[in-house]
Amino acid sequence: MKRFTYLIVALLLVSGIKVKADEGMWLPMFIDRLNYVDMQNKGLQLTPEEIYSVNSSSLKDAIVGLSNSPAPQGYFCTGEMVSSQGLMFTNHHCGFDAIQKHSTVDHDYLADGFWAMSFEEELPNEGLTASFLIRMDDVTDSILNNISDTLIGQARTAAIKEITERLKTNASEDGKYNVVVKSFFNGNEYYLFVYEVYRDVRLVGAPPSSIGKYGGDTDNWMWPRHTGDFSIFRIYTAPDGSPAEYSEENVPMVPKHHLPISLDGVEKDDFAMIWGFPGSTDRYLTAKGVEFTTEYYFPPLIDVFGKKLETWKKHMNEDQAVRIKYASQYAMIANSWKYFIGQRKGVKNLDVIGTKEKYQKEFMNWVNSDPERKEKYGNVISDIDEQILQQMGSIKPLIYASVSGMGGSQIIGFARNYSGLESKLEKLKEEKDKKKKAKAEEKISKMAEEMISNLDEDYKDYDMATDKDVFAEMTKLYYENLASDMYPEILVDLHKKFKGDFYAIADYVFEESVFGDPKKTEEFLKDPKLKDLQKDPAFIFSKQYMAGLMKASQSFRQENPAAAKAERLYMQAMREMEPDRYFYPNANSTMRFTYGQVLPYSPADAVEYDYVTHLSGVIAKEDPSNDEFIVAPKLKELYETKDYGPYGTECGSMVVCFLTNNDITGGNSGSPVINGKGELIGIAFDGNWEAMSSDIAFAPKFQRTIVVDSRYVLFIIDKFAGATRLIDELTIHKQMPEPERVEMMEEVPTE
Repeated sequence: MKRFTYLIVALLLVSGIKVKADEGMWLPMFIDRLNYVDMQNKGLQLTPEEIYSVNSSSLKDAIVGLSNSPAPQGYFCTGEMVSSQGLMFTNHHCGFDAIQKHSTVDHDYLADGFWAMSFEEELPNEGLTASFLIRMDDVTDSILNNISDTLIGQARTAAIKEITERLKTNASEDGKYNVVVKSFFNGNEYYLFVYEVYRDVRLVGAPPSSIGKYGGDTDNWMWPRHTGDFSIFRIYTAPDGSPAEYSEENVPMVPKHHLPISLDGVEKDDFAMIWGFPGSTDRYLTAKGVEFTTEYYFPPLIDVFGKKLETWKKHMNEDQAVRIKYASQYAMIANSWKYFIGQRKGVKNLDVIGTKEKYQKEFMNWVNSDPERKEKYGNVISDIDEQILQQMGSIKPLIYASVSGMGGSQIIGFARNYSGLESKLEKLKEEKDKKKKAKAEEKISKMAEEMISNLDEDYKDYDMATDKDVFAEMTKLYYENLASDMYPEILVDLHKKFKGDFYAIADYVFEESVFGDPKKTEEFLKDPKLKDLQKDPAFIFSKQYMAGLMKASQSFRQENPAAAKAERLYMQAMREMEPDRYFYPNANSTMRFTYGQVLPYSPADAVEYDYVTHLSGVIAKEDPSNDEFIVAPKLKELYETKDYGPYGTECGSMVVCFLTNNDITGGNSGSPVINGKGELIGIAFDGNWEAMSSDIAFAPKFQRTIVVDSRYVLFIIDKFAGATRLIDELTIHKQMPEPERVEMMEEVPTE
């Protein structure tokens, strides 16, 4: 899930004496100092050096950050290496975009699944990258000791940026590594991360959505869960083992470490740790910060996303081609939409705001009890809340301008891409010199040719009828939720002309614009004219929507240096107030580990949830009339014959998913769930509905991670797909039962 970066980055205090093994997203470089003894007591059998090492192979070398950037600053999902030939597991929903891009009506890999039966059949994915952490370093002193503590606002930001750029350059080894420096504890600490980025990542296998997305939006964030949420990729390198762009000459990567896979299964209270790249948490927002997030930020997003999903779904249900085109966008937005709804509910149910208000009173009592503390920290909460109050009044216009306006329909985005061409055409019109005019015309011609060559890709996942309805609904939301001074002039005119009929407005725009149809766009680009572009209604909308967005953004992002300093001081004060407690930093898309146990839970009075689900539950939920609950005939056959191979339990059942109490968030999707011996026991893919507040406030009683069992993953690969070549390259462990002890009594002869 992506969120605006203005939300306060914060942390949660955890007792150093009573560290809860389930709570905390810990930095691996501190495992020996902070966590190792507690992890041993919970069941860990590895040494710290086997887990995190800079100088030798360790568990961290099997953890992969997935991105769509060659130099990522963060990761949308996590993966794990599972073979010596570069094979990587992650979630089905993490690979969903890649699967969708390779899908067509004739080869619908979303519906039917995809299995490469040879290396040659594995599919490249342009732009997809896989990053491995080489090392992390504490560079706090290198930064904070070289800037004045009096610096605030943009001056402080600029000074820190200058130092961090120098540190990154020195650590990159002439561009060999991607280096990222990130702030922790609201600017009180800084850490440098060195990554090696691989750019040839190929799709190897994915179950059909009836397995990989079983339960769909209905079961999303819910338990019991029966989803085989996994997909398989392979990382390739140049022949010498170095990262390289896609090439037929590339070879499968030989990772420094890959995870063996356990077939022993899980039992209640078993040790479980998760490694990955959690995206963002905000666990030390003030009470006002929580109120802003849940009552001002989320509601307009829920409104816009809900209407867009409803409109897409109507068209997707009617046409297979449309379903494929919009599947990835739909899945991403549906996940966030339900998350926003769930987090609002969770925050209210747990009275998070009331709890934070109580803590703030205790904090202020501590501050006011000492004159020096009062002088230094007395205004930190009020300074933070002052900015939040300002944002409460300006966030709604920003979201509607952004999400229903500029980001509302695809035609607006297409039109916006022609602002550069408009600029060149305007300069051409003003140019009087014949030679310069000829050169300008040549540049415009080349630009137009390049844009024509990109049309097929630009419009690959586009359906005009669908987008026309989206335009109508998004324009209506914009009009109904923003003040009249935010209306584009063209919207005012068309609203009057068509008497408030937004579908009639959409019909007009799509009929008159060249950007709703790639053929019309191509005709325009063959001889682009400034007057044609500037009278195009979609282009006019895009320009005027952008003006409104800039206005809303300027109002929201009014700089408040006092608030930024207050956030930093608040962190500092908390550490002073409770010096005997361990602090763990908020998630910020850097490598973390969390550890806990396999556990059931009770979400409500008289309701008890077991910690595992079975294939029998998949069959019980089957509903052929609902595409979220379709069961593949082959899977039903395997269930009926109980043909589970070595992946079933001793009692003849097939475990699908299980629960742990690990602390994860977005970005941990695809993370390996690892037992005390360092073996893969499952792949994390979701949280549970009752703990949706966890990004803001951890809920230890309810917090659970939903995991697809590694045995189910192998069962689907082997028995369902018949992809035994993949099974053959895995390292699979199964503990052999110990023989029963037999006492051998030596007979003593009698005299």
